[in-house]
Amino acid sequence: MVKAIFPGSFDPITNGHVETIQTASKMFEKVYVVIMTNTSKKYLFNEDERFALAQKVFSDYKNVEVIARPTELTVNVAKDLGAQIIIRGLRNDADFNYEREIAAINKTLAPQLNTVLLLTSPDNSFISSSMIKETATFGGDVSHLVPVSVAQALKKKMENNNDIRKKE
Repeated sequence: MVKAIFPGSFDPITNGHVETIQTASKMFEKVYVVIMTNTSKKYLFNEDERFALAQKVFSDYKNVEVIARPTELTVNVAKDLGAQIIIRGLRNDADFNYEREIAAINKTLAPQLNTVLLLTSPDNSFISSSMIKETATFGGDVSHLVPVSVAQALKKKMENNNDIRKKE
């Protein structure tokens, strides 16, 4: 059985992430969506919220399982799960250069693992979690760029954040 992991912070999940999982789930017998930590990012959703959203978004995928491993290296998670493949999504050439570097360091840490880069469609090639958060923060409609449950969670989070700011 060929197993793959799709690691990421998923803060929040975008339609690009969903497209990548749709593709990967057709290529591999088992795909783990792994909620991880990127120390260079400031999170809008905490780990539990990101995990719950991912579970909801990917609940209909029979061969996809969502797990959280926020304090582990990607290669160690892959080894623990018996995965042979690390899935990464690409939107553009900047992503390619970044992901190539990550794949290279992962290969030095775990030579038996391979990274598979999956291109997004043009419809999703400009979407990033950072842009989604920025747009939502200032009241922009991102509902066509993220799954419905994520759009609802973003709206609620922004309302709560605005309520907190008004009290200050």
